[in-house]
This record gives sequence, C-alpha cells and structure tokens, in this order.
Amino acid sequence: MWQQIFLAFIGLCSGVIIAGGMVGLLIGLSIVPRYAGITHTSEHILLYEDITLLGTVLGNVYFLFEFPIPLGAPFLILYGLFSGIFLGSWILALAEVADIIPIFSRRIRFTEGIPKVILSVAFGKFLGSLLFYYLGWA
Repeated sequence: MWQQIFLAFIGLCSGVIIAGGMVGLLIGLSIVPRYAGITHTSEHILLYEDITLLGTVLGNVYFLFEFPIPLGAPFLILYGLFSGIFLGSWILALAEVADIIPIFSRRIRFTEGIPKVILSVAFGKFLGSLLFYYLGWA
C-alpha cells in the first residue's frame, strides 16, 4: 500500500513539474501575451497564465488517473476544436521563433504568395489530422 501511495505521489509530482515546464515554455514563447495583445485583454494576462497552468495540471491528473468524463459528443467536439487551436498555435509560434518561413522564402527567392503557403500548411495539418483519426491510424 505504501508503495502505491509513493508511486502516485511521484507520478503526480512529475506531472506537475512537466506541466510547469510546458507552461514556462508556452509563456516564454510569448503565446499567451500575444493572444492577450491581439484580443485587447492584456489586463487579464495573469489570469490567462494561471488558467493555462491549471489546465495543464488538470490534464496531467486526468491522464494519470483516467477518470471518465461523461459529457457526450458536444464536449468532445469542443475539446477537439480547442485542442486543434492550441496545437496550431504551438506550431505557428515555434515556426515564428525559429524564423523558418522567412529564411526559407529568402533562400529560394520566394516573394509572393507566402500567406497562401502558410494557409496551405495549416490546411494540410488539419486534413492530415482528420484522416489520421478517422481512419484509425492512432
């Protein structure tokens, strides 16, 4: 019994540490402050950061203990939508930090149509995700 309590404690602590590191990276990449600036709600930035940390900790607790959430298909649709937005934000933020698109476009002398390329990449990721889960490749 003590061994199980100890393992649960270690697992929970590890999840909190990983969640804290992920939130630190998320805030360090300025994703949360950028969204607050875009939506003109920068006075609530500390609330956004706290909610981001809470969401990652609760996500770790959920995956650790695997308790059911019986909210049905509408919740699943909302979860998928917001998860996709979150993942897309990460991808775009990492691409922006690494300056992949401007460097690549300068190297190949690509000057027109960059917004179309970015939208095509986003649409390709979206379509690939739909196929991945619809066809059960997971």
